[in-house]
Amino acid sequence: MGRIDISYGGQWYSVANRTLDDVHREIQEGARDGQHWLAVNDGVGSASPAYLFITPGVPIALIPVPEPRDPPTEAVAAAYDDFEVDGFSPKWRGPTIHPERSPHS
Repeated sequence: MGRIDISYGGQWYSVANRTLDDVHREIQEGARDGQHWLAVNDGVGSASPAYLFITPGVPIALIPVPEPRDPPTEAVAAAYDDFEVDGFSPKWRGPTIHPERSPHS
């Protein structure tokens, strides 16, 4: 894989020469530690270095960009073969501003 596009804060960034699993792991570990700066590229052509601040609850999307020599894939494919992905529970809704209040009150 040559590049992974990243959507963060309504902007597009990328990382090159890394695997999706490697970047995913770095983001999860950084969020688990409470904060992390993820090194990325900003711009097209002559990209500039940029750093994304990763904390729990920050929305970020990784989009692998296949190289032209990669074989085509099915139009609809699961993101992961293993649905037991390490990380935050899908039920987690982000930080709680008032922990004493019930979310269903």
